[in-house]
Amino acid sequence: MSGPAQLWITPTSPYARLPRIVLREKGLGGGVTEHVARTREPGSPFYAVNPSGRVPCLILPDGLLMEESALICDWLDEFDGHPRFTRPTGDDRWSFAMAEARARSFLDGLSVWVRELKRPENERSPGIIAHEAARAVRMLALWEADADSRWLTGDLNHVQMALVAALDTLSRLDVPPATGPLLAAWHGRISTRSSIADTTP
Repeated sequence: MSGPAQLWITPTSPYARLPRIVLREKGLGGGVTEHVARTREPGSPFYAVNPSGRVPCLILPDGLLMEESALICDWLDEFDGHPRFTRPTGDDRWSFAMAEARARSFLDGLSVWVRELKRPENERSPGIIAHEAARAVRMLALWEADADSRWLTGDLNHVQMALVAALDTLSRLDVPPATGPLLAAWHGRISTRSSIADTTP
């Protein structure tokens, strides 16, 4: 393959949203093109592009295939030789890594909940839904307590991108648990950023 890299996404995937945010923040539209994949569909042409059927998926100019949102975000960030979203090193390394892991854990649980609700009602697991609902309440309380932390109040970073994707996933639920006032205010502020607004499902 020659030409620009190809980023395959689905518009509602919170994981595909993360590299889409980086793509817009970096202004890489000329070097990377977005394509909408048809997933969870028998015989989808996307399976010829990526046999696993997962998004996000990045096809590099040399034809190599890359999966996993964090890896793709890092590649996009370094594509122009001027990375903006490099994770901290030194004393801040573990604090940032733990915050990012917590945001991704929150997103993972909500994604399980959303997928369960997409099943026919007679195939849903009440136990899974109750488990993820309880976890979401706990995670919201943790993030409410950390709403003024430095990883949320500083420049846009991977923690913020994962957390806003989680909160927007939360809003897709029929009866989402309540978000605290500090976290709701943070969400309102970051949602006005063009890269965030442009990729909101």
